[in-house]
Amino acid sequence: MLRKNVRVLQQLFSPSVQHTLDLIGIFVFAISGALLAVRKNFDVFGIAVLAEVTALGGGLFRDVVIGAVPPAAFTDLGYFLTPLLAALLVFFLHPHVERIQTGVNVFDAAGLGLFCVAGTTKAYEYGLGLTASACLGLATAVGGGVLRDVLANEVPSLLRWDRDLYAVPAMVGATMVVLCIRYDALTPLTSAFAAVTAFVLRLLAMRYHWRAPRAWNRRSTVREE
Repeated sequence: MLRKNVRVLQQLFSPSVQHTLDLIGIFVFAISGALLAVRKNFDVFGIAVLAEVTALGGGLFRDVVIGAVPPAAFTDLGYFLTPLLAALLVFFLHPHVERIQTGVNVFDAAGLGLFCVAGTTKAYEYGLGLTASACLGLATAVGGGVLRDVLANEVPSLLRWDRDLYAVPAMVGATMVVLCIRYDALTPLTSAFAAVTAFVLRLLAMRYHWRAPRAWNRRSTVREE
């Protein structure tokens, strides 16, 4: 009975609109990966790789785990070409893209909200439990960024105390979705509310520099990296 509720996500947007939103999120995530590659002085191939990994890594991981194979990243040419377009844009225009970084961050936050909801719902549709579905929703939203940082030889941003909250807003959005499923309250409105909540939390974290607490009663005898 509960599993029927996830079908309402398909009522929220038409397939064409949902596909367009996916491509927008992929494009913005790809820009963040390409910009990091430029900062790391990667060549054009490295820029393209980081763009692809950042944009598609989370969704690819989710689809492999739930058995949705071949993953959408390999069956939809648009999903593969959109990160390459972002990489090309950054390759030639990265000084200009850097200047609109604030706008890019806003769209990135919107992608975070959308992907955590869509990832959670898709995982549940494929038979996972509520907790596992929420975890995969989180992985969908932040997995590409983790892979991007690892390939760039950096500590993933969501693990660093000195970075604004990123994973927490996605966790909140995914948790809201599974609670709505659990209590038979998942509707287009509540799905949209979960995505907007994650989006707004991420914007507030960037605006006010909210960060997760470090170890309780931490002393300076522990060397800081």
